[in-house]
Amino acid sequence: MSIDVLQEKIRKTKTPIMLALEPVVSQLPPAFRDREEHPAAACGAYCRALLEGLKDLVPAVRISYACFAILGQEGLCQLEETARFASELGYYVVLDWARSDPAPIAEAAAEALLGGASAYDALTLNPYLGSDAVRPYLPCCKRKKALFVLVKTPNRSGMELQELITGGRLTYTAVADLVSRLGDGLLGKYAFSQVAASVSANSAAALSSLRSKYKELFLLVDGYDQTGGNAKNCANAFDRLGRGAVVCAGSSVTCAWQEENTEDFVSAARKAVDRMKRSLGRYITVL
Repeated sequence: MSIDVLQEKIRKTKTPIMLALEPVVSQLPPAFRDREEHPAAACGAYCRALLEGLKDLVPAVRISYACFAILGQEGLCQLEETARFASELGYYVVLDWARSDPAPIAEAAAEALLGGASAYDALTLNPYLGSDAVRPYLPCCKRKKALFVLVKTPNRSGMELQELITGGRLTYTAVADLVSRLGDGLLGKYAFSQVAASVSANSAAALSSLRSKYKELFLLVDGYDQTGGNAKNCANAFDRLGRGAVVCAGSSVTCAWQEENTEDFVSAARKAVDRMKRSLGRYITVL
């Protein structure tokens, strides 16, 4: 099962970290912006260079569909090439799809993105259209694929909807209940469901509550490098064996070369991953 594969990769590397690739041309090193004719080619080349440089450190990657799609047809080609490259290097590959479509479109998307010889092990979904936007993807979970359903997002305005009180509970907890129900009968050998949850790194209390109540949910902890995200908070997403979660970091790794004011972007990224791993290691031990 797909989540089992991710957990095993984390255990092997002792690194519960997922790299978020969200390329923006203006944030690329000058060497990449200057050498490629098309912005999409520059983004793809940079992402693949990072993947090559971090392959022995990071077990998983989440690739933004939107960042490549806005660059047109060439962007979609670069997305596919980057995903296949990541898979060949041994990464667990998540497509950050984050869409919410009605059933007929969702059915077609599920087959296109997770069917056949797809390079993706999983994708993210937005459940706020309701369960019929998620159900068409469930058959893929029986074919060794996984879903990360957005429950609580790290952007500041997410609370405007996700923390509203509805029926005596917060909206995001109602969504977590839905995600848990959708994953019934889809447990792997580590007792985690193939329907997982994407949650925010900025609330220790929320992470602790979700981990305690939904022991079967694997948690993708997003926003480590955003305001309020830190290792101490993230530790609440893991069980007592240091399992059941992965922490996603983006710009703190992909743009680390800017912080260090160096052209050696790979070395800067590796140092950033090492710092993050040591920070998480102060609170959790992956067994």
